[in-house]
Amino acid sequence: MISVHETEKLSLEQIERFLRATKEVRFEATERSEVYSWIERLLCQQEYMRQGRRVRGLLRRYVGKMTGLSRAQVTRLIARYMASGQVRMQNSRHHRFPQRYTRADIELLAEVDEAHEGLSGPATRRILEREFREYGQREFERLAVISNGHLYNLRRHSHYRQRRRSYQKTRPSLVPIGERRRPDPQGRPGYLRVDTVHQGDSENAKGVYHINAVDEVTQWEIAACVERISEAYLEPVLASLLTQFPSSFAAFIPITAASSSIRPWLSC
Repeated sequence: MISVHETEKLSLEQIERFLRATKEVRFEATERSEVYSWIERLLCQQEYMRQGRRVRGLLRRYVGKMTGLSRAQVTRLIARYMASGQVRMQNSRHHRFPQRYTRADIELLAEVDEAHEGLSGPATRRILEREFREYGQREFERLAVISNGHLYNLRRHSHYRQRRRSYQKTRPSLVPIGERRRPDPQGRPGYLRVDTVHQGDSENAKGVYHINAVDEVTQWEIAACVERISEAYLEPVLASLLTQFPSSFAAFIPITAASSSIRPWLSC
């Protein structure tokens, strides 16, 4: 970072020579307040309002070179100086809606959710309404009339997340599914390895799925195919497939599936 001091005090001739010498050099200002102050001092020092068209153009190019501002920005700042004699930063005039719910309201909502373990929006609204109307808790006055949509907006607020941090561990699945592991038949037939292979799709049709069932001990193998991998297609095919194994396998031992896509239908 290079600081250049008293550049606003250069004469018009020096400014013109400076612009010619630094044609390939680019400057960029960092602090907007300092830039505005420097522009104001320059325009005042060079008596911009009294200058003719040529000198004003020279000063405009000088301001753009030293600050890195665009031509439109320089024009706007100089117009501000012409109107008031000052170049000052203006406060933002963006419209902001009034804040209805305070930080205390958000933290109070977090306390209610924590006490009731995060109920649904309508149930929580009913609790907030009863706290004010039936139990006379004045701190619930604004929350008592909150809409369901805005209640969820407050739950996403940073103050809410800071006040209430809840973590839920991963729950194990309650749906019984086949276990993907190598079978351990211990010399007994009836333990099957089941696998599915997709044939592949053609341009106009989707290919079928081949199902291979192999007994781990006897290596007895039966192959079948289905159009889709879903319960409606698999259940009748698997039922037919199991009946084709020798009758000596009647005392069926649980099947080990090699394909997770059909495990729910192989628990025997």
